[in-house]
Amino acid sequence: MSKVYDDWERLVGAVLKREELRQIALWPSFSSSSSISSDSRFDPSSQHVSVANNATGATRGGVAARLFAAPAIALAWYRRRKPEKHFVDGPEVHLGQLKRFSLRELQVASDNFSNKNILGRGGFSKVYKGRLADGSLVAVKRLKEERIQGGGLQFQIKLEMISTVVHRNLLRLLGFCMTTTERLLVYPYMANGSVASCLRERPESQAPLDWPIRKRIALGSARGLAFLHDNCDPKIIHRDVKAANILLDEDFEAVVGNFGLAKLMESKDTDVTTAVCGTIGHIAPEYLSTGRCSEKTDVFGYGVMLLEFITGQRAFDIARLSSGNDVMLLDWVRGLLKEKRLETLVDADLQGDYVEEEVEQLIQLALLCTQSSPLERPKMSEVVRMLEGDGVAERWEDWQKEEMLRQ
Repeated sequence: MSKVYDDWERLVGAVLKREELRQIALWPSFSSSSSISSDSRFDPSSQHVSVANNATGATRGGVAARLFAAPAIALAWYRRRKPEKHFVDGPEVHLGQLKRFSLRELQVASDNFSNKNILGRGGFSKVYKGRLADGSLVAVKRLKEERIQGGGLQFQIKLEMISTVVHRNLLRLLGFCMTTTERLLVYPYMANGSVASCLRERPESQAPLDWPIRKRIALGSARGLAFLHDNCDPKIIHRDVKAANILLDEDFEAVVGNFGLAKLMESKDTDVTTAVCGTIGHIAPEYLSTGRCSEKTDVFGYGVMLLEFITGQRAFDIARLSSGNDVMLLDWVRGLLKEKRLETLVDADLQGDYVEEEVEQLIQLALLCTQSSPLERPKMSEVVRMLEGDGVAERWEDWQKEEMLRQ
């Protein structure tokens, strides 16, 4: 791509020279009709400018020909080089199947982004419940101002990429709105909220998530993440896997959300260095210390999320200090496992209605996913296979043996 731009700069430099323009302006007898022949043309296949000048007046005619050929050259070059999908602020822009909403539409849908319609909020956005003109319910994610400054092109590139990502366990992007002051993403409304809200913020009238549903959530979210890692090109790294970003549809099927502006990685890359983002308690140690993230960063977050499903607790909770426990959920779970206090780990809302062997296997899987070395963690595709019944126990035993050898 850099060669293309270099060629273009040379081309423009040859066609439009400031001194030539000044000389043309000084010619009183200048006539465009006598300077360019009908054979003046731009050959896009060779990027070569061919201007047929009159035999006489080569100097003035040649300069004038180049001047008036420039717009045609620029247009032809642009048409040849521009991508099939381009980004402007006009209403005609559609990325894949995405709809471009007007700001007014989304203001009306959300009652002008009323606080009463807030579904959730994060470090960089707020999410509002909205009702479109056709009556359908949506969730409107409004990025905060600091995520807008200078981020227009990156926002558009990622939108184009995300518009092609379709999987039953990934939140589908319906559309967007982009103005000079706003960046908004429009998603389907998830009737049962997030896993985090069901675990810790549910009203008394709502039944707790039972054990079969929690197992189904674990498998569905793993499938969604595996798709992002293995079936997208570039692969997509979520970077903030947690219970709050796993949404539940009307059938309590897991839908991985908040990946629309996640990190895109070229397939040849194993990791990249970025500014650290995420949530305390879910961030992998290597990412926190070096800023290097990879698909194994998501695996770590997934492992912590499994512990959220099992315990019903937050990944980071200062309140645990009051009872002499670790603020980090992962450290607390490891400590209780050493003391063989499995029953203490399980969410009290389950009221003992769970399969102990399955709980133990999920805890083992969570700990495999949260090993300190990213190389030791399984891939999400392996996690899916283990959840489908293919070898959690065996992998756990192998890891235990390796741990004993290290000691």
